Amino acid sequence: MAGLCEGENAAAGAKMQEPASTEQEILNGNPSGPAAAKEVETTKPKAEEKPLPKLSAAEFQAYNSMAEHMEYFHNHFRQTWTMIYNSCINNKRPAGLSLKQFISTGLQLISHLTVHHNIEEAHIFPVLATKMPEFKAGKNAAELLRQHKEIHKGMDGFQAYLEKCRSGETELELRVLKQQMDTWGDVLWKHLDQEVVTLGAENMRKYWTVAEMRRMPM
Repeated sequence: MAGLCEGENAAAGAKMQEPASTEQEILNGNPSGPAAAKEVETTKPKAEEKPLPKLSAAEFQAYNSMAEHMEYFHNHFRQTWTMIYNSCINNKRPAGLSLKQFISTGLQLISHLTVHHNIEEAHIFPVLATKMPEFKAGKNAAELLRQHKEIHKGMDGFQAYLEKCRSGETELELRVLKQQMDTWGDVLWKHLDQEVVTLGAENMRKYWTVAEMRRMPM
């Protein structure tokens, strides 16, 4: 997570993957033995997928629209996270941000992420999941949804700590706050990047028509 210099930190505060088994390993566990090997040898490889035609500017815009919207929100989360995290690294709050404001900023990050994920899971992912396995919910849920759960586990501890600090039950220690952030920072940043790529034009065009994209709930 690239840090901001102290001046940028202050400004931000002011704004708010077993390789597949080898063929021999497969055969060793297969009672068919040589017969299976012969079958493998004679099986024709699948034809490579033909490259899709180049999108027009209008088509690209339609297919990339959800990624652009998502990136807008994700950049806000990245900015706020970075401001708080850099404060922890520097052991100093941004200039012009009171203790109360700093704690409130952290709690607002949790609130905004929670609302964002709730909307995705209730209104957006179910639509995408009708054609895209990347958004499958329930048993054996897709990675993006598993990431949500992992993120929220970390968010719970982060939120609980800041609420104790806000109530005066405990004094804010930036070292402790950083420890809380380290429990979910990697999965958060991976998720923010991966979700946008999944919603990008080159992936979305595999599943949807331009007309369908224009009816998406986002």
